Amino acid sequence: MALTKEIVMKKLKEVKDPEMYIDVVDLGLIYDIKIDKGMVVVDMTLTSPACPVGPLIIDAVEETIKKIKGVKGVKVNIVWEPAWSSDKMSEEAKMELGI
Repeated sequence: MALTKEIVMKKLKEVKDPEMYIDVVDLGLIYDIKIDKGMVVVDMTLTSPACPVGPLIIDAVEETIKKIKGVKGVKVNIVWEPAWSSDKMSEEAKMELGI
């Protein structure tokens, strides 16, 4: 089976924000995924630049992707443009947080 963006996104649903208990995909933190010859590059953000659990989330994203068959390397780029807002969250995440 070929390594695809959809496979990576599905696996990333296992990575939960330790403060909100919602996965990084439903929180809208994953902006883009590029795959080239087994190298996975993720553009993601955090809920704020001062996110106290940011390093934990980034490490979890990297380690989770590395477990996918066919992945040869992972690079996570933290981006701040566009800025994250609750509008980026899935409807399920908004309901869970009461937004």
